[in-house]
Amino acid sequence: MTDLQGKRVLLTGGAGFLGRVVTGELEARGVGEIIVPRSAKYDLTEQDAVRDLYRDSRPEIVIHLAAEVGGIGANRANPGRYFFANMAMGLHVIEEARANQVEKVVQVGTVCAYPKFATVPFREDDLWSGYPEETNAPYGIAKKSLLVMLQAYREQYGLKGIYLLPVNLYGPGDNFDPESSHVIPALVRKFVTARDQGDPEVVAWGTGSASREFLYVDDAARGIVMATEHYEGQEPVNIGTSHEITIKDLVELIGRLTGYEGTIRWDTTKPDGQPRRKLDTSRARELFGFDAAIGLEEGLRRTISWWEADRND
Repeated sequence: MTDLQGKRVLLTGGAGFLGRVVTGELEARGVGEIIVPRSAKYDLTEQDAVRDLYRDSRPEIVIHLAAEVGGIGANRANPGRYFFANMAMGLHVIEEARANQVEKVVQVGTVCAYPKFATVPFREDDLWSGYPEETNAPYGIAKKSLLVMLQAYREQYGLKGIYLLPVNLYGPGDNFDPESSHVIPALVRKFVTARDQGDPEVVAWGTGSASREFLYVDDAARGIVMATEHYEGQEPVNIGTSHEITIKDLVELIGRLTGYEGTIRWDTTKPDGQPRRKLDTSRARELFGFDAAIGLEEGLRRTISWWEADRND
């Protein structure tokens, strides 16, 4: 077990959507100091900047959340950037953890690392059984390579690193920018705007046949901190709910919860992305007792309420 009481924890991405909630979980554990680097001072894609960060903060625990990521459209527009930025950040963060003899590194990966046609539910042992879905493969492969790096560093240098695979996240504080947001905030914004403007229809991407699994941000943060405390192994661990929903059903549910009364039109010229996503979450349950607590409908209600309040502030 890793006792977080009084420890100095470096939390990359700590000012972001997930990071702010992880910060709250860490504070509840009585950590001594949480270091949240800002990109204006420490560009994590630059090795010298990461070296300076470690020198300045002297962390004992590192939780690496920082990522450059977006929805299908953003991934298609930025494949090179997403590969480089995510690969470079992880490479430097892990290498400097080794050089500074950090007690533990927690690398948060992505469900996008799984093969496009992985057997459902996705089991950690199937991570290498095929190529990821093409639209987000550069991002997914960059993140997956950090699992290999951690395992290699454990073997050669004794660096204790764990690797977590959270499913798609959502919740209050998410990115609602229409150019880079993921599916839930994009749909919430679209339906609330259409409702308020009296638009007769909302256009949704693809056919609606693909399925996804979604994890409320508070559950994700709790799972990450539980793993930080209680998991010591080198094998990757899924963090999710093990419940999937088709995009069609999700779109209709968000339409209902936002009170939108128009019609939904499907733009089938747009990609569906990976056909299905559903995780086997038994490893997290068995190794450190994690189960998701917030159901999708309740989580969506909270997310919609937050967005309706936030956009009017």
